[in-house]
Amino acid sequence: MSDLSMLINGLKVTAERGATFERRNPLDGTVATRAPAASPTDAVMAVEAAAEAFRSWSETGPGERRALLLKAADALEAKTPQFIEAVPAETGATGMWAGFNVMLAAGMIREAAALTTQVAGEVIPSDVPGSLAMGVRQPAGVVLGIAPWNAPIILGVRAIATPLACGNTVILKGSENCPRTHALIVEAFQDAGFPPGVVNYLTNAPADAGAVVEAMVAHPAVRRVNFTGSTKVGRIIAATCAKYLKPVVLELGGKAPLLVLDDADLDDAVNGAAFGCFANSGQICMSTERLIVDQTVADEFVRKFAAKAASLPLGDPRQPAPVVLGSVIGMGTVQHCNALIDDALAKGAKLVCGGKAETTLMPATLLDHVTPAMRIYHEETFGPVKAIVRVKGVDEAIACANDNEYGLSAAVFGRDIARAFNVARKIDSGICHVNGPTVHDEAQMPFGGVKGSGIGRFGGKAGIAEFTELRWITVQTTPRHYPF
Repeated sequence: MSDLSMLINGLKVTAERGATFERRNPLDGTVATRAPAASPTDAVMAVEAAAEAFRSWSETGPGERRALLLKAADALEAKTPQFIEAVPAETGATGMWAGFNVMLAAGMIREAAALTTQVAGEVIPSDVPGSLAMGVRQPAGVVLGIAPWNAPIILGVRAIATPLACGNTVILKGSENCPRTHALIVEAFQDAGFPPGVVNYLTNAPADAGAVVEAMVAHPAVRRVNFTGSTKVGRIIAATCAKYLKPVVLELGGKAPLLVLDDADLDDAVNGAAFGCFANSGQICMSTERLIVDQTVADEFVRKFAAKAASLPLGDPRQPAPVVLGSVIGMGTVQHCNALIDDALAKGAKLVCGGKAETTLMPATLLDHVTPAMRIYHEETFGPVKAIVRVKGVDEAIACANDNEYGLSAAVFGRDIARAFNVARKIDSGICHVNGPTVHDEAQMPFGGVKGSGIGRFGGKAGIAEFTELRWITVQTTPRHYPF
């Protein structure tokens, strides 16, 4: 069990009145972490520290910001053993998933370092003679990043790396489900030598989240907010930001479809589907949730996929034996997925492999012949329980893929690349991969969704646009004529 501190203005601090909360391991209920339970007063202190640090940090050159970010990437990688211990303890995910998170997150920091010299503007032709008109990008101010537990290192880093590269100061509000994991990220930035107040870290008890977040969003110094999490909470964050007219980037839930066309390489599709469905027990925003399969190849695909899914090892991620499926985040996920299974079976679905669980160790589960009458057709499982929908032809596959409130990631498998590409273009999603899994991320890519999956984009130059102010500045180089 670990006792944590928050970080405000470069100092390790406790919460007001020493308040704390506990995060327990989802498998056995043991206390994994005791963390400070910040109050709105603590939150305002963090914003004020970040606002003061912004005065000097926003004036630093790109070379200095780049050098510190590169050091932070190295420091993060050096903490890999600590992450591999913390992630299973707090979230029940596997050490393999923790290690993958570190690798990708370090790459994200290095990509952010490369962006420091790409915060560029443009000269825009003006109708005024002698006017030099420019679109200039400048740091926005204090950025509040709210990160989730499911890909904790990747998404914790994503919440702050590009904002820092752009010259903003940041506050990372850690997830209540993995405060130690998120604290390790901030420690890496401290180890790199970031000045006091540039990177701040806040933790809160679950019941206090709304008040703590609103106290920060309401503060005039906070100029950008980014949140990754559920669509339900995202709507609350969006409403709070709208109340105070604060721009927000939201990356929310998903119900990612994977389309298997009649000419797909089925072995390739099975491998992509297995990774997309069951990485981190299906607890990824991009997780494949719907397998939309042409009826001419459905029997063979289901047979091959069921064999693959049933072979995936399940177990306690803290034990030495390697597992693919560890614990899900809590019994709430188990109860939700069990209810979806019961509903589907009662309405005619066929259980192909897996089934209901009694603990947070949930097996890979496939339900075939799913129809729109079943809850699992529409609802996000966020667990290792997946729906197979059989369709007739490309048009029906596209209609099925779009028959959902979400639109984050998607995939299409087919040998005719031109046809598969044209199918991909017709799917309502921010991301779509042809002959690749729905779960895929690269730091330089524009990452985000449409519909109920969010607003705005993380990643690369799209991230620069989100976390800077675009200003119109002119210089009059010759005498100007006025009408009076």
